[in-house]
Amino acid sequence: MPTLAAPTSALSGPDGQIRAAGVQGVFHADRRVLSLAVLHLDGREPEPIGHAQAGPGATRFVSLARWLGNPGPDPTVRVDRLRRVRPGGLDETITLSSTASSPVTASFMLSTASDLAPIDAVKSGSVDFSDKSDFPVRITGDLHRTVTIPPGGSVVLQWSLDVDDPHAVMFPGPRGDFARPVVTGPDRRLTRLLDQSLDDLAALRLTTAIDDGDTFLGAGVPWYLTLFGRDSLWAARMMLPLGTELAVGTLRVLARRQGTKIDPETGEAPGKIMHELRRSDVEVEGRLPAVYYGTIDATPLWISLLHDAWRWGHDPAEIAALMPALEAALGWLGEHADPDGDGFLEYLDATGRGLANQGWKDSHDAVRFHDGRIAEGPIALAEVQGYAYRAALDGAALLDAFGLSGAPRWRLFSERLASRFREAFWVDGGRYPALALDRDKRPVDSLTSNIGHLLGTGILTASEEARVAAALASEGMSGGYGLRTMSADDGGFAPLSYHCGSVWAHDTAIVAAGLARAGFAAEAERLIDGLLSAGEAFGFRLPELYAGDARSDINRPMPYPASCHPQAWAAAASVLIVQAQLGLDPDIPNGVVRLRPLPDAPTVTGLVIAGRPVTFTDGRLTGLSDAISIEK
Repeated sequence: MPTLAAPTSALSGPDGQIRAAGVQGVFHADRRVLSLAVLHLDGREPEPIGHAQAGPGATRFVSLARWLGNPGPDPTVRVDRLRRVRPGGLDETITLSSTASSPVTASFMLSTASDLAPIDAVKSGSVDFSDKSDFPVRITGDLHRTVTIPPGGSVVLQWSLDVDDPHAVMFPGPRGDFARPVVTGPDRRLTRLLDQSLDDLAALRLTTAIDDGDTFLGAGVPWYLTLFGRDSLWAARMMLPLGTELAVGTLRVLARRQGTKIDPETGEAPGKIMHELRRSDVEVEGRLPAVYYGTIDATPLWISLLHDAWRWGHDPAEIAALMPALEAALGWLGEHADPDGDGFLEYLDATGRGLANQGWKDSHDAVRFHDGRIAEGPIALAEVQGYAYRAALDGAALLDAFGLSGAPRWRLFSERLASRFREAFWVDGGRYPALALDRDKRPVDSLTSNIGHLLGTGILTASEEARVAAALASEGMSGGYGLRTMSADDGGFAPLSYHCGSVWAHDTAIVAAGLARAGFAAEAERLIDGLLSAGEAFGFRLPELYAGDARSDINRPMPYPASCHPQAWAAAASVLIVQAQLGLDPDIPNGVVRLRPLPDAPTVTGLVIAGRPVTFTDGRLTGLSDAISIEK
């Protein structure tokens, strides 16, 4: 059960107890600063009966001490734990209450420990670490005392955890909240999912010491509560209906760290957008460099987010200030993204110490042929070619709009890329595009969710989009609670594989939005309904990923054991669902907002376009400037 206020998070069991084993603990700055917090009354653990979120950064746990108080079946002694996490610490209030007929006396003890294990070691289950010298942890308050609870009364106990981090890299983002739209409609699941997601997204905001308060979203709790290029960009892009400030803050944070040189160890190249920022003072064998650039897709995604923020009406002066970073990113796209000159973006980790796969499916076995064989690199992923196509056109539009040269080059780049893609990627008699090309330029012919990211990029024709939509709508792909990452008919499929059969919330939402935009309403609504059903099963807090088991009356979504929960792009998926249902596509520089709502689209108040709150109801959008027209 996670509770968080970035960069600090607490993971416990549903009973509120934090055990020394497994992945539980309080995490801060890539360390587990508390590995044990177990409550006993008279040497026994209370019996848990429930837990619930209590607002951003807070969780309530309720349990019973059945052996205390009046005899009989009705419990008379109750334990309420209200846990609040704050950046750099935790506060917990424990209320012992009794309805017994006479006073209840008990010995209260809270056992605590701190191992300061690096988060990588916790994740791998190889904890063998303890060094408190440069990372002081203080635990204060009521840890051991005898209490007497009067009849009908209560006793309140409190304890706190505080961490000193002299070498902090991540800091909490500025206070405040995102716009919080109100969604009303026949499906209450979306309302509850959105409310919980916005609480989690507010708690995931981060900044750094050099970023002047610019905010981005930490990728996820607990493993990735830091800056991730791809994750932070996608999450910010999904959040555009709530305002453009997060998007532009994320763009600026990443632009400050944009590559300037060739460095094979870190993957850095001129103009390239980084993948991951970590602490340099926590040593773990096998960890990636503290500043790592091993990502093939963050740079085109950065370009398109800049373009989208501009289209949603962000201040043109702030967009103009990022034009040098745009030109550098386009330079990487044209000069460094295609090492062998075959016309496709591709990656290969030449060091043997970086990520073997550098798209969003970055596990070592993510790229498999239909028969299950793992493809060998260099790898050219299908969706990355779509991102690059879109980024080149988006970059060209920005160059033109801000009076810079070079736009024709990037339009020609897109045209040639689309032609090469059409010739090289289609498999199974032209039924769907391959997942990738391998080192020998052979199509990796498994059917995967990656091809859904091509929808809306423009790299496909209308007839090709129809073929992709049909392939994704097959039972092998859409037969679970959302979109499977790999078809159940492929040899590498496993429902609990990280990237070869599981369902990822952000992936499903991106593809659903693409289907809706391309006019495939029924296919989009099926995926959205799967996500909402999963959200309901997980207490309206979507995890990063979950099992790709078949959807049925007797199967409910099963969690993936090491899933981040909450996670930024999984939470932001709820906002993208709203956008997809409304068919919302602003083009503020040209004075237009396009609408293509799905059937039964909800009423939504509190969306933000061009800095103004707007309302969607009955197919109409109100609240915009009179200078902006609506197209359907």
